[in-house]
Amino acid sequence: MHSVWIGEFMGTMVLVLLGNGVNAGVTLRKSYAADSGWIVITTGWALAVLCGVMVAQAFGSPGANLNPAITLAVAVNGGSYSQVLSMWSAQLLGAMSGATLMTLHYAPHWSLTPDPAAKLGVFCTNAAVRNPLANILSEAVGTAVLVLVAGAIFSHGVAVNGPAAGMGPWLVGSLVWGIGLSLGGTTGYAINPARDLGPRLVHWLLPIPGKGGSNWRYAPIPIVGDLAGAVLAGLLLRYAHL
Repeated sequence: MHSVWIGEFMGTMVLVLLGNGVNAGVTLRKSYAADSGWIVITTGWALAVLCGVMVAQAFGSPGANLNPAITLAVAVNGGSYSQVLSMWSAQLLGAMSGATLMTLHYAPHWSLTPDPAAKLGVFCTNAAVRNPLANILSEAVGTAVLVLVAGAIFSHGVAVNGPAAGMGPWLVGSLVWGIGLSLGGTTGYAINPARDLGPRLVHWLLPIPGKGGSNWRYAPIPIVGDLAGAVLAGLLLRYAHL
């Protein structure tokens, strides 16, 4: 069970299980972590990325993209698109599996949480202030920063003096933490179409008590914005020869 597809599936599953898990812990009633706030959420997502990257690498995906936007940026940078659709399928199915496990883990808490919007927020993102163009821009900027800084971390220039072997996943986790703290307050920083769409589909499909709608009106924004930001950053990396 070692292949790029399995690695991307397993890594994305762990990413979303832990990431949606911290959302649930902070949001759902009767959780010991209830109302612990944005710092806990951004820290939890950063550690979720760290864990997901290491699992993906262990199961056969050395690149550990875990994110269709990263996969697209890598393809744009390298000029090869042969694995894009395969990796996207692994990432989306992994995200759905992680969200399903999270839902089961917190099973008793859904009926104790009265707010449907809060339940949806456990699974996927939404704008703090609804403005589609601004929201798309926000997601594009956050994703572009993710791609650009991740590219810099593993670039030839940085590699001359570091990072030390094995530090890459820690640095990428710190990058996601920084994006969440600095740029995440506008849209909840999906910066990953699979991380948003996969759990949104699970929310729509599963019989969660009092769940309400899945806000499909907003769903295209973290897809369009993230992929656009990834393409722009991928082009920049390609022509900068990092």
